[in-house]
Amino acid sequence: MPLKIYNTLTKQKAEFLPQNPPVVKMYTCGVTVYDQCHLGHARSLYIFDVIRRYLKYRGYDVQFVRNITDVDDKIINKAQEQKKTSQQVASENIASYDRDLEALGIARADQEPKATDDIPDMIQHIQGLAQKGFAYPIDGDVYFDVRKFKDYGRLSGQSIDQMLEAVRIEKDSKKKDPLDFALWKKSKPGEPSWASPWGEGRPGWHIECSSMSMKHLKTQTLDIHAGGRDLVFPHHENEIAQSEALTGKPFSRYWIHHGLLTINGQKMAKSLGNFITVQEAISQYGVDNLKLFFLSSHYASPIDFTEEKILEAQKARRHFVEFMDKVHGWSAYPGQPMVPVSDDDFGKVDAAVAAFTAAMDDDFNTPQALAAMFHLVDWGSVLISAGKEEAFRYALLRLSELFGLLGLEVKTAQELPEELRELVRQREAAKKNKDFTRADALRQEMRSRFHLAAVDTVSGITFIELEWKKRMRHAN
Repeated sequence: MPLKIYNTLTKQKAEFLPQNPPVVKMYTCGVTVYDQCHLGHARSLYIFDVIRRYLKYRGYDVQFVRNITDVDDKIINKAQEQKKTSQQVASENIASYDRDLEALGIARADQEPKATDDIPDMIQHIQGLAQKGFAYPIDGDVYFDVRKFKDYGRLSGQSIDQMLEAVRIEKDSKKKDPLDFALWKKSKPGEPSWASPWGEGRPGWHIECSSMSMKHLKTQTLDIHAGGRDLVFPHHENEIAQSEALTGKPFSRYWIHHGLLTINGQKMAKSLGNFITVQEAISQYGVDNLKLFFLSSHYASPIDFTEEKILEAQKARRHFVEFMDKVHGWSAYPGQPMVPVSDDDFGKVDAAVAAFTAAMDDDFNTPQALAAMFHLVDWGSVLISAGKEEAFRYALLRLSELFGLLGLEVKTAQELPEELRELVRQREAAKKNKDFTRADALRQEMRSRFHLAAVDTVSGITFIELEWKKRMRHAN
């Protein structure tokens, strides 16, 4: 079955055919580092990480670039508010972004260029547009002449007249046309600036992505360009115009856009008190619960974050954990009879995995993929009840592969932290040496450090595993 992707440009779902398979050149718009990342950023980062992982699973050699916008009006305004330099604001939030990626368990892109490192290339791009008659300078600013690019509006599906209705007409604007957008901005006193043929200034937001994507992926036509639905117009529309006007080639073969995230039906905003940072979300809800919540909705659909939905994600996680606990708990009872298994026992496991793959091949349909995983767990539980150990352990193996593919790290309650295991080993050694004073001290340390209701007074690790299991079940 071929992999099919919905392409915002063609408004159709079609077979994915990269230019030079198995290589896939993929670019996503990264964060603008004027503040900490929020829950909407987490969804975007995670969804495109899943798509990247799945493309690799399907045998593609994914070359992935995700930029960082570190010069922008929002960064300049935040620096003025905080009485800092723009570089300080950007550096602080890049560090926060790095922590968020690590905490979310999301892999870094192959390259994550900062806009300020690539400004000479942006200047060269703008010069090329000016030479071809698509750009014009006025008093230190440079604008793209939208009406000279005949295909403008193709991505968003809007006519020039429709776009004009949505554009705010700037009073005393120097632009020839309200739709024309800035490629280069003359810097005001105190703002970051770079030398250019048009004077001291800085790049416009749109030119950054065109220049960085083509430079770092070493191509004038990307295989995939991805981003949020809110970027279709004007950002991605402008990227297409300024890229194709320069090269005369299609800028990207496929455009993938994820839906936006709301909180209890409202747009996230600090003024509404519903702004949730990535770190706050992880601390309150846990990484895997957040990821399962994101997976429960198709990436292209809007998603509303509510307490009810995060509870559903927690319930889904517990369903997986309980199956893992049953499999791991089987080894706690030696002497179980070996029940013969059939080809059908294994076949139903493979059928669930095939259903997962079919769902992901259909425009990365993660809700259907999750449904296949639940079928796999349900069948695995039937195999446990039947005592068919070889088959249910195979089910766990395949399930673990799917967890890894989705970037999930769902752990069983019985998997003790290594620090706790070490304390158990030390206590066992103390008891063996009849050093009961140290053994009691270690028991108290385990209870206090890991909040265990009880620690065994006999021996072995099994009882402590059960206590840890109770605690983790309560926590989740």
